[in-house]
Amino acid sequence: MRNRISIIGLFSLLILLSACSSGGESITAEDIPTEPSKDAITNAIKQAGNYEMDDIIEANFPEVLKIEGDSSNAEVYGTTRFGLTELSSLLSDTVQPEEISDVKDNQQILIYPDDFITLRESEADPNVLLIEVASDEFVRRNYSPNFLSTYFAFRILDDMLDTRDWSKRQGGSYSGMGSLNKPSRGFGSFRGGGPGTGK
Repeated sequence: MRNRISIIGLFSLLILLSACSSGGESITAEDIPTEPSKDAITNAIKQAGNYEMDDIIEANFPEVLKIEGDSSNAEVYGTTRFGLTELSSLLSDTVQPEEISDVKDNQQILIYPDDFITLRESEADPNVLLIEVASDEFVRRNYSPNFLSTYFAFRILDDMLDTRDWSKRQGGSYSGMGSLNKPSRGFGSFRGGGPGTGK
């Protein structure tokens, strides 16, 4: 009888642990390395208008997570210096996106020629803003059409991803910020110093 109760308890614990770990990583302020001042980041971004948005983000924010897809990766950066609408305005004023979504569920997506930039407040810490940079190839192969249709019409997504009927494809289940398989957590190559520095 005790063995049976122990087995049931262990099984219940395993189910609970797997359910808790399936939603991706939780990033808090302690996970963000020391950042330059808000003014320094703002000035560096404003002066980088001739660069691509993925380079601007990589140069100014620390990488906190890498998501490995089928044939490409997405990177998640973090900051405690900006709120969602504030950073969205700064990025879109510096380099105009082709499309920009409304803010829904504390999240906004900016579409650039080669990248989807997702800004999301961390669920684990409201003082942390997460910035995901996903190439259009990563989005095309891994993202859930149902997830992206919350932010954009399928016609726009087909145009941005250069596909026909992308919404009808099967297999994509990713919905951003580390929920694809098992992400590689750790700090990447935060360089600072602006785009093109150290490349």
